[in-house]
Amino acid sequence: MKVVADTNTVISGLLWRGKPREILELAHTGKITLYTSPDLLAELADVLERDKFTARLKAAQTTTRELVLGFGELATLVHPALTPRVIKDDPDDDMVLACSIAANAEVIVSGDSHIKSLKSYQGISILTASELLEKLK
Repeated sequence: MKVVADTNTVISGLLWRGKPREILELAHTGKITLYTSPDLLAELADVLERDKFTARLKAAQTTTRELVLGFGELATLVHPALTPRVIKDDPDDDMVLACSIAANAEVIVSGDSHIKSLKSYQGISILTASELLEKLK
């Protein structure tokens, strides 16, 4: 299954245990294929550099660079042609939609209320990590 995970889901999976971590583990085992884009990797790096993650990165004995490079190796990189203007309240979320189109994804996994409110986008299901895991059972 082709999946695009939003940045918050990726960060949760990289830094904590729980459903988002299970999504990353499914990608490690080849049960799903994760996709990302240069814009999403840049956003991941930017968000991980926020002060609120400093202590967590230190506790995990890792760096932003290591996490971004590791996720970049786990996910397949696509280059969206255009970023649509869909989510007016948070235009950065449009990068997730663009990546999902470029990847021909089946699912976007997100906990973001702006993205989730769409329910689907151009035939691509939008699910929480829990919903995706349930669907894969």
